[in-house]
Amino acid sequence: MMRQTGLIFCLLIGCLSGFAPVTAVAAAQQADIIGVQKRTDIKVVYDDKDDVWEAGIGKGLYYLRGLLEAYKSLGIPQDQLHISIVLHGPTAYWLLNDPAYQRDKKDPFAYNPNSQVVAELIQHGVSVEICNVTMRAKGFTQEDLLPGVVIVHDAYTRLIDLQQRGYAYIRF
Repeated sequence: MMRQTGLIFCLLIGCLSGFAPVTAVAAAQQADIIGVQKRTDIKVVYDDKDDVWEAGIGKGLYYLRGLLEAYKSLGIPQDQLHISIVLHGPTAYWLLNDPAYQRDKKDPFAYNPNSQVVAELIQHGVSVEICNVTMRAKGFTQEDLLPGVVIVHDAYTRLIDLQQRGYAYIRF
């Protein structure tokens, strides 16, 4: 109630003084933004198994890139971020190089639109991981993978291990 009264007061003063009410609203909302308190040794694991796309790339990859940008905008150094993304099931093909991607899609002209974002994530220190059980089930080999992709024994034991080591869990 106090917040609503303050907002109404800001709007009224803004209107009477000639300032745009939008400025008063923006100022009131700005005061409510909460930053992050933990700025060191940040641990996150993404569990990505749903073949959903955003902006032309895998959705989990897209939002992980956004997470890196958010931490950067907060001034948190890259060396304080420990981030893994574990792809398994239907998303495993996102980590294929172009020849393997073409075989998987049965299209000699196909290319993997995730290649660039995967390379960028790895360059920024993200551990991009693929489930070995999924690889075997789909007939993928290590030679089929994009450079820098890490093979893990299986997705579930990896996710459990990272969570027990203090990694925050994000599901895609």
